Amino acid sequence: MTTLAPHLFNGLTLGLLFALIALGFTLIVGVMEVINLAHGSLFALGAYFALTIIGATWAEGTAFWDWWISLPLAARYILALALGPALAGVAGTLLEFCLRPTYGKAPLYGLLLTFGAALVIEEAIRVVWGTAEQSLQLPQAINGAVLIGGLIFSKYKLFAAGFAAIAIASVWLFLERTPYGAIIKAGAHDSEMVRALGYDLSKLRMLVFGLGAALAGLAGVVMVPIWGLRPHVGVDVVIPAFLIIVLGGVGSFWGSVVAAILVGLAIGITGAYAPAWSLLSMYLLLIAVVGLRARGLFGRKSALEA
Repeated sequence: MTTLAPHLFNGLTLGLLFALIALGFTLIVGVMEVINLAHGSLFALGAYFALTIIGATWAEGTAFWDWWISLPLAARYILALALGPALAGVAGTLLEFCLRPTYGKAPLYGLLLTFGAALVIEEAIRVVWGTAEQSLQLPQAINGAVLIGGLIFSKYKLFAAGFAAIAIASVWLFLERTPYGAIIKAGAHDSEMVRALGYDLSKLRMLVFGLGAALAGLAGVVMVPIWGLRPHVGVDVVIPAFLIIVLGGVGSFWGSVVAAILVGLAIGITGAYAPAWSLLSMYLLLIAVVGLRARGLFGRKSALEA
């Protein structure tokens, strides 16, 4: 058990971070019925915005650069943690504006548009930030290792797991305890009824898409110190996110969270005994669950089912 503990911890951390990615995807699919293939690119964009904020490389050689770089790294990291996702959210609202002509048409139009947007964002990242792999600077307080119960754990992974858990709880409280959250949940069940009650459906869609993009960007800022930062990192993200919402049940908040943790634990435990199978394990888990329950763990029962 002592040998397995670090792998369980790594799997739990990965699962919580996957949940953060999948929740934004779930909100967009649930309310807008659009599979956003640019979700992974927004994840990468949030991380690259954070990279710029921490280093402010665009101001290099100026008096502002000297002043900015003199600030404590912890202060710059906190700003990056706040502004990186916010800027990714702005990019998401712009993408939603581009999606509006596809509403009411075949789903393929939205799918192709978001796929094209993912390619554009990835190429823009290559032009602005380059093609080399980069890394975020971390404050000393969350860098290095710590000894717990005779085992060595990464300080950053402890921080990432705790931060992801708090972020997930905050999203749940927003959806369950605020009027805006109630409107979003109603929109996920019946968007036309929301329109009939006098709410602006276009604003609701913009809010949901922006929130989903911001969650993707937040996951990007928190996750890239573990995964690394490169222009195509979004491709590595969008497939697990899609797998998780199918596994948990499309539109289910807690389904996405539980499925993400199960995927993370499957990868972590498999990595302990058969590292070559670690990523394959999440696909095997999907096949096992969907084979027994086609709508996923928490998916709503279809009217066509007996």
